[in-house]
Amino acid sequence: MKKILFSFAIILLCTISMMAQPPGGPGGFPMPEVKCDFDPYVEAPKGYDMDDLNISHGTIETVEYKSTTVGTIRKATIYLPPKYNPKKKYPVFYLLHGIGGDEKEWLEGGAPNVIMDNLIAKGNAKEMIIVMPNGRAQEDDRPVGNVYLGSAAFANFEFDLLNDLIPFIEGKYKVYTDRKHRAIAGLSMGGGQSLNFGLGHMDKFAYVGGFSSAPNTKMPEELIPDVNKFRKQNSLLWMVCGTADNLMYNSSRLKAFCDEKGIPCTCIAYPEGKHDFVVWRYGLYNFAQLIFKK
Repeated sequence: MKKILFSFAIILLCTISMMAQPPGGPGGFPMPEVKCDFDPYVEAPKGYDMDDLNISHGTIETVEYKSTTVGTIRKATIYLPPKYNPKKKYPVFYLLHGIGGDEKEWLEGGAPNVIMDNLIAKGNAKEMIIVMPNGRAQEDDRPVGNVYLGSAAFANFEFDLLNDLIPFIEGKYKVYTDRKHRAIAGLSMGGGQSLNFGLGHMDKFAYVGGFSSAPNTKMPEELIPDVNKFRKQNSLLWMVCGTADNLMYNSSRLKAFCDEKGIPCTCIAYPEGKHDFVVWRYGLYNFAQLIFKK
């Protein structure tokens, strides 16, 4: 019995060590360094994530949708752009949280509404609807207890996203329903989900981003099995990770693969950046300016 318990403990520790830290944590365990050609880091302007009272503001609302995947009613946070017009069509950006968060994490720590209001006011980003779901697709989707043991629920979100959430959003709001008007990105565990689901379903997503992506990220050969197909379908593959974040391996590994295959890909090393919202806000600020413009 002792041998069985010891073996289970070792397996559990190995499983945990392969997963991302919660938001605000040290950023994972040491991983091999992968050399790649990072893209230039350009500092974001001061005040990019500060509320400007002199511009129009978007609105935040919470929606509930029926998930056939989970068998429950689930929630998502929605950002509607300034002067939202229900009769106008908008592109949709799915923005995912980390392993220790939920549908409120971005709103509580990432100021997505503030960043988007400022970008739209300056004409630097397209008007868009942002959907911030709960990426933990299980009956009790609260970030409680040992969040590291919920990896299966994060993988299961792929089906909840495609079969339940996207159809709900397209039924509730007047939005474009083609891949050219759909983007996905996320932080940490959500970054891995975004790369896995976005690149795994290029018929659904034209723009894919990963901010400090976690070890749930699939191997590059799995993400991009067909280089020619990727070149034809993907409009943007964009990543960022802090140089002080031990999860850099997941981003640099994919960037190195893309460089070797001649695949368009951006990966920025945020100077001294850790596994936190300083890097993730920067990621959202840059990614949002690049999507829906092709």
